[in-house]
Amino acid sequence: MNQLPSEKIKELGLIFPPAPKPAGVYRPLLIVDKFLYISGQGPVNIDGSLMQGRAGDTLSTEQTKLAARQVGLTMLSTILTHFGDIDKIKRIVKVIGMVNCTPNFINHPTVINGFSELMADVFGRENGIGVRSAVGMMLPDGIPVEVEAMFELH
Repeated sequence: MNQLPSEKIKELGLIFPPAPKPAGVYRPLLIVDKFLYISGQGPVNIDGSLMQGRAGDTLSTEQTKLAARQVGLTMLSTILTHFGDIDKIKRIVKVIGMVNCTPNFINHPTVINGFSELMADVFGRENGIGVRSAVGMMLPDGIPVEVEAMFELH
């Protein structure tokens, strides 16, 4: 039998940053039918500050991948804070990963793997990997990565 996400979180010893407050006029998450939509999340540190940097400039691919993993922890914190029971999530459906990078940076998928690998660890490979896009762009507040996602609920 597959482990529940809440059990996997304990087993992995994950530590979550505080869920960020909306930085504009939007909801952190929204439930429509049996889907949970999560607004774009940036990498929040344990102290509540935002990670900063730009891939191909102040951050290496590996450092930016770690920032994407931190976005995953931030998103899980948002889910736990605003939705509650993470075990009500059946699977991740769609991920849009955005990387703040220089024009010549080409490793967007590798960076977003930091987020995707964490979701696979928490929800299992079958339910933790969905469809995905990984693109480069300018991001607000100098954050290196932003991810928005959609989950299916039980």
